[in-house]
Amino acid sequence: MAAIAQPVSVSKILSKEDLCLLQPLPQSCGIIIFGASGDLTHRKLMPSLFSLANENLLPKNFYILGVARSSLTDQAFRDKIKEGLKDSGPLAHEDDFLSRCTYLAGDYDDPKTYKDLQQRVNGLDKVYQTEGRHLFYLSTPPALYERVVAQLGAAGLNKSSGWIRIVIEKPFGYSQDSAEKLNEAIHKVFQEKQVYRIDHYLGKETVQNILMFRFANAIFEPVWNYKYIDQIQITAGESVGVEHRAGYYEQSGVLRDMFQNHLFQLLSLVAMEPPSSFDADAVRDEKTKVMASLCGIDCAATPDCVVRGQYAAGTLDNEPVPAYRAEEGVNPQSTTDTFAALRVEVENWRWRGVPFYLRSGKRLAKRETEIAVQFKHVPTSIFKPLLAEQISSNILRFRIQPNEGISLCFEAKHPGPKLCMSTVTMHFDYEEAFGVKPPEAYTRLFLDVMMGDQTLFARHDWLSLSWKFLDPILNHWENQKAEGLAFYPAGSWGPKEADDLLEREGRKWLTL
Repeated sequence: MAAIAQPVSVSKILSKEDLCLLQPLPQSCGIIIFGASGDLTHRKLMPSLFSLANENLLPKNFYILGVARSSLTDQAFRDKIKEGLKDSGPLAHEDDFLSRCTYLAGDYDDPKTYKDLQQRVNGLDKVYQTEGRHLFYLSTPPALYERVVAQLGAAGLNKSSGWIRIVIEKPFGYSQDSAEKLNEAIHKVFQEKQVYRIDHYLGKETVQNILMFRFANAIFEPVWNYKYIDQIQITAGESVGVEHRAGYYEQSGVLRDMFQNHLFQLLSLVAMEPPSSFDADAVRDEKTKVMASLCGIDCAATPDCVVRGQYAAGTLDNEPVPAYRAEEGVNPQSTTDTFAALRVEVENWRWRGVPFYLRSGKRLAKRETEIAVQFKHVPTSIFKPLLAEQISSNILRFRIQPNEGISLCFEAKHPGPKLCMSTVTMHFDYEEAFGVKPPEAYTRLFLDVMMGDQTLFARHDWLSLSWKFLDPILNHWENQKAEGLAFYPAGSWGPKEADDLLEREGRKWLTL
């Protein structure tokens, strides 16, 4: 029997031999943020831009123009930004950064807003010599995306002597039809090469490192297939409840909120074939092939491959927490899913028969996102009387959040004269190895947009395929209403039905 795992630390010494791909500075540009008075802008976007400024990764000439309905002066906008930068580290460039931030109040549906925006942009372009290069960021409610894009086109703001790029936050659509409708509306105004559909998970260091891990190390890719891998699990656990997002979440649920974007993106990176190059289209071509190869789920047999849950009252961190139906703004008879688990397969030569288990939920035991790759047992045991299946499988883990890192479990002899076997863990922690905290995900993504690199952004065909896979499940749940909805106590790892999903095949969730 395997002994209790003992940690083994692995560190990295930085040296002149570290290989860095050349990262030129982006060209001068104007950054126009719609929804600039909102929470995302001040909690994530502005601190990320400030971090780039502190690291001298923004162009010498840039400006930030916030657009929103709220009536704010330039100074009031700067004061609000300054308040949000308190936890952003050294503030050496704060005054210069804030001086470049201005604000325009206006209604998103009013053509006058966009005429005023055109005048402001023209003036700022001259002051900062940006030569007509503009980055539009839509940090607005999704219902406004089409209207803002149409107004930008009507005002001619989609055309310039420099480059024009537009960033669109998730969720991108509500279904395959709505996503394709939104794509059509956007493509009437912007070309696909100008569109950056953002998923902040892809800006996380460990997520980016999946490609580096797989394709820059010769020892893993040869065993990255059905011959050696038994199963792959992807978990995105959230300890928080619905909080102030009840209005959105009641219309969304966990499948739309987490699976269609975050979890399917992680699945695509883990399962994709080696791209011909690190070029954006080459990488996204392979990710799209994964989505096209996902085995569709027969809704008549969903208990065998799909679990839908909703959190009931429970205890988290020794504090009582209410049920989802008791949360403010939630329908007391709501059937919205706050937890889901899927068993899917990628139907191609590499992954034949390998199950991918995906789960995500709110009010789970802790906040943690991880990809766990379990390899098969050794084919036979020479350590009699131990059987091959009694020897623990190797498990490779990519920890996305918190404390980003990678670990590998393997078997080793326990110290002493007896022949005892223990599972030990080699662990790589980003912050420990490199001596710095991983940057905020939006920092990398902002830089990529300014550089014109779409590698970490979703393409329209990938999005359409992700919705095509989920739509039958969502429609089935809508028709079922409360039937099949499993309740789980807040502070647990989800309903028992999620455990049954794996136990039917002799597997279990790999403990986080």
